[in-house]
Amino acid sequence: MKTKHYLTLADAEFLLNQAQQYATEHAFNVSISIVDETGNLLTMKRMDGAAPLTANISLEKAKCSAISRRSSKLYEDMLKNGRFGFLSISTLNGMLEGGEPIMYQDQLVGAVGVSGVQSFEDAEIAQHAIQAFLAQEK
Repeated sequence: MKTKHYLTLADAEFLLNQAQQYATEHAFNVSISIVDETGNLLTMKRMDGAAPLTANISLEKAKCSAISRRSSKLYEDMLKNGRFGFLSISTLNGMLEGGEPIMYQDQLVGAVGVSGVQSFEDAEIAQHAIQAFLAQEK
């Protein structure tokens, strides 16, 4: 039988805090969502000044990344290149850059979704949180 890794609430809160700290240091007002490997919400925060819509978008980006096991940017790039068939997949609503999968020992354990600034900056925040999380797991 295999061992399955998963995010605890403490793990999710660590990721959320790392993302918020990075966003604060860069004066970004964003929403941050942390989901488990199935795309279900573990924790979420909408920072002061972040538009209400960013809360929904950050969750959708995280879900997209978790259930596809890929960065949500992949789907944004496919759409930009004319692969409009992906728009019909209702389970992949967050097809914008800013959703990043969390891989631990070659297993997907969850994802981070960020929304509120430019897409590449959303992804940068998520990637920073994941790198800090993986570094402290070593």
